[in-house]
Amino acid sequence: MATHNELGKKGEQLAVDFLLKNNYNIMARNYRFDKAEVDIIAQKEDILAIVEVKTRSSVDFGNPQDFVKPKQIKNLVKAVDEYVTANNL
Repeated sequence: MATHNELGKKGEQLAVDFLLKNNYNIMARNYRFDKAEVDIIAQKEDILAIVEVKTRSSVDFGNPQDFVKPKQIKNLVKAVDEYVTANNL
């Protein structure tokens, strides 16, 4: 496995650990719909948290949040809408 893939998996696991520590239930990981993949869907009471993990070893190339583009956000919204509908949430 390539180093960047390993870093990404480690970042996702850190995010899951953080959510679990804060009493969220992990509903889905790597949920795919159409062209989108949602890294983590978690729930705590009436809060549904949609998490896109962007792991970087440094900020030399920019902040992680700057790498989520509008088209990706649009696709994520479609995927989450499908997840909510399919799971009667």
